Amino acid sequence: MRADAEQSMPWWWDPRAWPLVMSGVLLIVSGVVHLLVWAIDGGPWEGPVTWRKPILFGISGGLTAISAGWAFAKLPRRRWDRLLAWSTAVTLTVEVALIDLQRWRGVASHFNRSTPLDSFLYDAMGGLIVWVTLVSADLMLRFFRSQVGLPADMLLAARSGLVALVWSCVLGIWVSVHGDIQMMAGMQPERFGAAGVPKFAHGAVIHALQWLPMLAWAGRRAGIEERQRVRLLAAASLGTFLLAAYALLQTVAGRPRVDGSPPLVVLAVAAAGLLLWPTAVTLVRLVAGRRRQSPA
Repeated sequence: MRADAEQSMPWWWDPRAWPLVMSGVLLIVSGVVHLLVWAIDGGPWEGPVTWRKPILFGISGGLTAISAGWAFAKLPRRRWDRLLAWSTAVTLTVEVALIDLQRWRGVASHFNRSTPLDSFLYDAMGGLIVWVTLVSADLMLRFFRSQVGLPADMLLAARSGLVALVWSCVLGIWVSVHGDIQMMAGMQPERFGAAGVPKFAHGAVIHALQWLPMLAWAGRRAGIEERQRVRLLAAASLGTFLLAAYALLQTVAGRPRVDGSPPLVVLAVAAAGLLLWPTAVTLVRLVAGRRRQSPA
């Protein structure tokens, strides 16, 4: 009886999910509040000391936390899951809080070793991200090794999204290490080569764990049969990985985000096509289904 009741509950009521959901909502609200602060206070969008980082890290961290909670809820329960979920929720919250603190202090949150306090806070943020990376890697491996009760297309979306998340987290650690090396050499920490942008490689597919499951969910709502949904998700997953490859190759070649050699342009176009085609098919089917359901 208890098992049936648990299965009928929304996923966000899972004891492993709700700490991450609460953390995620708090972080998204924080990002939106800082967006309003930026609208009032003004200032540039780019740069080491702007409101951009509290905004983006709040919203991005919140979405990641909620998705991690969803992933936990879909896995068979394990002894240490609640501890891992709570620690991840706290870790993401503290990470964004430190970024917010540095902005309100009027100093850079990243690549800032101007004082012992700034250096300590920057190292603390790095350690927190390492922990999130390890938990994300554990979730990814479990989705490949465990029996997960999801339709084939949603399972593919979750696996691909988690691979992309772990990839992005690992690149985030690389961005930090590379930036430190650049600073020690007296060079710009946020550049690779002539004009490469390491954070582009880090952030390009970090939210695949949101957009791929959303595509699978929308395909099911549109009434697309499972076999076709799997094909659509396979195309979108391949597009995601090609986008990740493009962002990394563009960066290590020392090029800005959209200035590529012909082979990289082909790679970018292929990635865009493989992402846009499943999205367009799903949206068309959704709209067509709603029109059929609408009264004449």
